[in-house]
Amino acid sequence: MQIDIPEIVAEVTAAFMRYEKALVANDVTVLDELFWNDIRTIRYGATEILHGYAEIMAFRAGRPSVGLDRRLLRTVITTHGRDFATANTTFERNGRVGRQSQTWVRHAEGWRVVAAHVSMMPLDS
Repeated sequence: MQIDIPEIVAEVTAAFMRYEKALVANDVTVLDELFWNDIRTIRYGATEILHGYAEIMAFRAGRPSVGLDRRLLRTVITTHGRDFATANTTFERNGRVGRQSQTWVRHAEGWRVVAAHVSMMPLDS
């Protein structure tokens, strides 16, 4: 298996950045599109535990759309072959550091997040 094939890294980076742009703009349509539409999709957030695409969509629809700006600190995207990748980033928002992990898989409709986790910690940690 080839790790970090340049064109695959570029594809996943573009998908990740599209997600990031949609996240801070609260573009729910794009956010929903980029998650795999399946009951096995998981998103563990800073305050929520979501199992299945329907729960993730419901969370996005009800989430406040203010205070979403953040600054990415360090992002690591690693691809494994042509159809699997991880994207991990740290970010700063409102004086706190956050950590975000995403597992991306190429499906017929394109790259989709199949699992995600977000957690927060104090800035001085």
